[in-house]
Amino acid sequence: MRLGILGAGNIARKMAATVREMENVEAYAIASRNLEKAREFAKDWDIRKAYGSYEEMVSDPDVDLVYVCTPHSFHYEHMMLALEHGKPVLSEKAFTVNAEQAKKVLQYGEEHKLLVAEAIWTRYLPMRLVLEQILERRVIGEPHSLTANLCYPIKGVKRLMDPELAGGALLDLGVYPINFAMMVFGNEIETIDSTCIKTDSGVDETNSITLTFKGGKMAMLHSSMLSTSDRRGVIFGSRGYIEFLNINNCEGINVYDKEYNLIETYKPFKNITGFEFQVEACKKALEDGELELKQMPHSEIVKVMEVMDTLRKQWSIHYPME
Repeated sequence: MRLGILGAGNIARKMAATVREMENVEAYAIASRNLEKAREFAKDWDIRKAYGSYEEMVSDPDVDLVYVCTPHSFHYEHMMLALEHGKPVLSEKAFTVNAEQAKKVLQYGEEHKLLVAEAIWTRYLPMRLVLEQILERRVIGEPHSLTANLCYPIKGVKRLMDPELAGGALLDLGVYPINFAMMVFGNEIETIDSTCIKTDSGVDETNSITLTFKGGKMAMLHSSMLSTSDRRGVIFGSRGYIEFLNINNCEGINVYDKEYNLIETYKPFKNITGFEFQVEACKKALEDGELELKQMPHSEIVKVMEVMDTLRKQWSIHYPME
């Protein structure tokens, strides 16, 4: 499978480094709005084709899959560009700016029989399956609530402060605790309560979110671009609790009984960077003629965007491009 990378920022470099170590996948093309930047990127990562425009790359007949890793505000535009040129797409999170954009992209992909996927890598990591197996074995009994947080001191990153680029903590960081909660409790969310602190530019810098799910389950979530957090997810059950170390890239899982004794522990599998699992999922889906990935179905993509739309409505945050 020949991958075309649309965007040449930091996350593009991580994807290029990943694919370079994979078998049966090639980082074939890179596109930037600056041709010189694309050529330097291609040289650094042994990529065959460098393009100074996105349209040139998606017009290349040898590109099998387009990986979109531009700022959030451009995801819709760039996914549609790829799809309109007949290219399947894998887009970085947040998938789009809002649910309306997500639905349009997914509908276009389905109508034209093209794979559309979201690169929310935590959905594809093997440790997700380990967590699901622990929950299925009812080691902690019935899970009733969870907490999850993800905070990094990244307020100095310019795009995160810019409403024009759909900045703020929610779409960059908050999306991970939301996905974690939905991976544990499903997508039947009954109520959403939240609060946030805004930057002077009008985006959220710190937020607190409470989701209640069908069956009386509750998730308390937190994200911020001001501070460092422990990045933990903890699931509380009737007979114990599960500690998920780093919801952004699992570093281990610990299981405790109701007397607080550590009874099980799991270490993560060896991997290249963790990005390879979403690429492998796309490759398999293309080979099988699938239009969505089982790890992150289209219905889940839309639901996550709808949750974030509701949160921003509660906070009175509206992006200029909406």
